[in-house]
Amino acid sequence: MIQTEALVIFLVIVCALLALDLGVFNKKEHIISTKEALVTTCFWVFIALCFNVLIYFAYKYQWFGLTPASTPRTTAVEFFTGYIIELSLSFDNVFVIAMLFSYFNIPQQYQHRVLFWGILGAIVFRGIMIVIGAALVQKFDWIMYVFGALLIFSALKMIFGKNEEFDADKNKIVQALRKLYPISNNFDGSKFFTFVNGQRALTPMMVALVIIEATDVLFAIDSIPAIFVVTRDPFIVITSNIFAILGLRSMYFVLVSMINKFHYLQKSLIVLLFFIGIKMLLSHVVHIPIYLSLLIILLILLGGVLLSVLKGTNEK
Repeated sequence: MIQTEALVIFLVIVCALLALDLGVFNKKEHIISTKEALVTTCFWVFIALCFNVLIYFAYKYQWFGLTPASTPRTTAVEFFTGYIIELSLSFDNVFVIAMLFSYFNIPQQYQHRVLFWGILGAIVFRGIMIVIGAALVQKFDWIMYVFGALLIFSALKMIFGKNEEFDADKNKIVQALRKLYPISNNFDGSKFFTFVNGQRALTPMMVALVIIEATDVLFAIDSIPAIFVVTRDPFIVITSNIFAILGLRSMYFVLVSMINKFHYLQKSLIVLLFFIGIKMLLSHVVHIPIYLSLLIILLILLGGVLLSVLKGTNEK
């Protein structure tokens, strides 16, 4: 059961933060520097950690009707674990976004605008998918086995799948868009729509935005089931997901300049998917405490980062 009052208050706070981001801090379109992106990333992580503390007290004193399934401390750890899982599994989005921005030659000063609306759309679509997923988990206990198998399949697909380059002419989403609107090859400032020969048309920015939204939905099919191995509390699932998405936008500008340096990051995500998938499949046989799960997840991610750093050091 989703705690409506708590969720409404949370969404109001998120909307206020997004309005502050777009209307004040990024009112003037500009190129996001690595330093600015680092500061913004630290800000979103700090906000998420503050909310994590608030989760503990909210569940302890049952504010806004929030009732812990176990203990307030465990619930707070579940939020943090879910946040780490969703944030790490969102790293794959960075590779896709970077590829799309490069393919469509999106000017750097407009990239933040595309990401802002992409994040807003992702919040809506993921919210819908989480509500559906939570309802399925509560009604059909066996759905956890389906989620586990889906995650393992995704990991195998990442291992054996081919990384094909994006081709707009062959992309089904682009083909569908062309049936609805003409697509201009030229930019019209930061606009998503323009006019070509007096007819309304999509700019490359709009095409990139739609593909980013569609890609995020596909990634969400992997990441959203993963968090249900940590908690079945819809409020924790939704809030941890949204905070991970909010941090991803600024994190993109940090990671995009270092993508080639993290050689083992994607491999650590594969291991993470395997771990979560197996944990789901064995959930009725083997119980792994939330604290141990968090430790294993952190070690997997830290291992990928350390191996990447060592590889970069050895190549110098």
